Amino acid sequence: MHLHVDEDITFRRLEILLAFMQTGNLTRAAELLEISPVSVHRALHALEAGLRCALFRHEGRNLHPTEAAQALAEVAREVLRTMADGIRSTREVAGYSSDRIRIGSLYSLTARTVPKLVMGMKLRMPDIQTELVLGSNADLLQKLRDGAVDAVLMGTPENAPDLESQPLFEDDIFFATPVGSPYCAMEQIDLAACANEHFVTLSEGFVTYGGFVDAFRIAGFTPNVVMETGDIFSLMNLVAGGVGHTLLPGRVGGIMPQKVQLVPLQPRYLMRQTISLNFLRTRERDPNLLALLAVCRASRAELG
Repeated sequence: MHLHVDEDITFRRLEILLAFMQTGNLTRAAELLEISPVSVHRALHALEAGLRCALFRHEGRNLHPTEAAQALAEVAREVLRTMADGIRSTREVAGYSSDRIRIGSLYSLTARTVPKLVMGMKLRMPDIQTELVLGSNADLLQKLRDGAVDAVLMGTPENAPDLESQPLFEDDIFFATPVGSPYCAMEQIDLAACANEHFVTLSEGFVTYGGFVDAFRIAGFTPNVVMETGDIFSLMNLVAGGVGHTLLPGRVGGIMPQKVQLVPLQPRYLMRQTISLNFLRTRERDPNLLALLAVCRASRAELG
């Protein structure tokens, strides 16, 4: 069955009808809706045209609703109430202004950045529940675009016009080596001199993996990678166990195993990551995301 509603009958005009029925006066209805009396009169006339029947009796300059207007008003209340509920439930399914916020994050940000932001959100919006989803840059970006998370904390993605990004801090990449290795005594590491060493690394898709590849491209050789892992904590433990060296962001310095030491790279290998909060531009007015954005801006000095 094909349902058709005349284009003259809109939600806005039904709202104007209800305002007029409530106030009984064009001027007071206009004041209630913050529009002009002329706009109210035009909307009511358009409803009559769309319905092809009279809704009001004209007595001088006054309009008096007919039984038809009363019937339409009753239906309009139900229609607008149903539509408002539908909009609210649709937004909740999409994660827009619901009672929870799903934040994606790199593993390396869970020691310092994530806790500060979660506590900031608790203070700003105590009724909001926070869910945390961990993954690589590539995983998190896909989850964000699929609607599986509302925002992600990760390296700022390139060529992503569909995203809004709020930079949080910048982080340099260091050479990570087991305590006691000859590299620990060096002020700076020349990767070109490490061609015979074993290395461990994160899997492809992590922002730190990208820096790892770029640094060795500059060094002029392909490193001997003996093992890959899917999280940065396992990577640090592999270095601590002497499996191999790696490159790590400075933000993990406070949570590394005691058997791992970070040593600066020579300036030509300098790789700097920009960590940012990212969300879809289509959701830039979401109250929950606006609150998270405000927390990020207020806490930037403490996040890195």
